[in-house]
Amino acid sequence: MSFNINITQAEKSNLNELDFNNIPLGTTFTDHMFICDYENGEWTNPRIVPMGLILTHPAAMALHYGQAIFEGMKAYKDTDGNPMLFRPEQNAKRLNLSADRMGMPNVSEDLFVEGLKELVSLEHNWIPPQRGSALYLRPFMYADEPFIGMRAATHYKFIIMASPAGPFFSKRINLWAEKQFIRAASGGTGEAKAAGNYAAAIRPTELAKAKGYDQVLWLDAFEHKFIQEVGTMNIFFKINGEFITPELDGSVLHGITRASVIEMLRAMNYKVTERKITINEIKEASTNGTLEEAFGTGTAVGIAYIQEIGLEGETIHVSDESPVGLEVNDTLNAIKTGQLEDKFGWMLKTNKKLT
Repeated sequence: MSFNINITQAEKSNLNELDFNNIPLGTTFTDHMFICDYENGEWTNPRIVPMGLILTHPAAMALHYGQAIFEGMKAYKDTDGNPMLFRPEQNAKRLNLSADRMGMPNVSEDLFVEGLKELVSLEHNWIPPQRGSALYLRPFMYADEPFIGMRAATHYKFIIMASPAGPFFSKRINLWAEKQFIRAASGGTGEAKAAGNYAAAIRPTELAKAKGYDQVLWLDAFEHKFIQEVGTMNIFFKINGEFITPELDGSVLHGITRASVIEMLRAMNYKVTERKITINEIKEASTNGTLEEAFGTGTAVGIAYIQEIGLEGETIHVSDESPVGLEVNDTLNAIKTGQLEDKFGWMLKTNKKLT
């Protein structure tokens, strides 16, 4: 399906103001954004306009009742300079999973992917060339109907904006196993990328950083012993040659990098098991020497190698090296940038005229 996406070019580009060797995290945005409106039961007026402020009524329902969801993904350039997207159809599916949970309308995969293609093609010069860098893409949807009352909104905006990004973590990270605050509970919104999930994580994350840790290791809501996620990432442990990652039980995000890493590890002939895993199991594996490595996976970080886990006055040493995690990260980056054959069929060219 094709869409008539109207494009209004910015009068002046801000690209010349960007130092690709020193990209500030999350504060620099490209010249344009994609916008589409939902009204009368359908998405209308898909367009690309200059990046700018959005007029929002103070009674917009997203501000009061939290109907706001988002996705995170990246665009790369292959060795021939073609802008490439990594599994965008999976982001579209996950956005709609989030929308279903939050009582919001679905966005068709075709509209989602077409909007990405048009925007990335227009902004392809913003894709950083440095290793580990990319153009971060933020598709999001929110309720913009002005109404004070508890019901699903009838008007929404779907927007895609882009921000150049450098490598996220440059060192091994230390985690704090959190036993007071929780990220998600079964039956809640943990598997949705709802904005409120991240708001609830801010204070415990800041407390963990004040203790000297990089991120929170989230545990289950009831017994505070089953591992869920780390920060905004999924997590993998290698124990006695086997990779273990928490199962998708409704409180764990359906990570696209997670799914890709599972597929890749199995192609490398590693056993990968999705199941519940406790913090005590990790502690015992560290003590008896079977805990070989651990890493977080996510769009922003790619692969984040884990050094230690802090737990109520004690430290669990994970590993000083992550050889398999490093291999997975290098392979993923090589596939995304066209340096290695994409045997999995993950990459998608924009196939649009470049400006």
